[in-house]
Amino acid sequence: MEKNYKEIMPEITTFVFDVDGVLTDGTVTVFPNGELVRTMNIKDGYALKVAIETGYKICVISGGNNPAVKWRLEGLGVSDIYLGAHNKMDQFNEFLEKNGIEPGEVLYMGDDIPDLPVMKMSGLPTCPKDAVPEIRDISLYVSQKNGGKGCVRDVIEQVLKVQDKWSNHFDARYD
Repeated sequence: MEKNYKEIMPEITTFVFDVDGVLTDGTVTVFPNGELVRTMNIKDGYALKVAIETGYKICVISGGNNPAVKWRLEGLGVSDIYLGAHNKMDQFNEFLEKNGIEPGEVLYMGDDIPDLPVMKMSGLPTCPKDAVPEIRDISLYVSQKNGGKGCVRDVIEQVLKVQDKWSNHFDARYD
């Protein structure tokens, strides 16, 4: 019998996220000079920082290659950022090997077909509410939040709460 997502959450040590459609809402504003601009959610960013401060590994793997996305993620403390990834399995395997992480320890959140192979390898495949049907079908958890609208905060907060690290983080910080 397959485990429920809540039963897998205690085993999670690592979060891996796609960018477009997960950390953003999947839309791109194109300026006359050709610059592509994306919007990211502040609450997602805050949750990424809390996860890093609490000791979780964070990795971002994206087919896009926007320097501003890298700048934003580095500013949040994310050090494992793979942009321009056309075969996400290569970067996923490199990240796991470099950090000594087992696939079963990973919560992966994706929203579209390029995420499918990595999600099938991850311990806890998840997606935003507005993911494509093929991704929703293999996800053990579908956030009630859309991509770029708090879905990353949703999964991070849930894992940290299940592991009793969400409120403990704030208790230690503000006592």
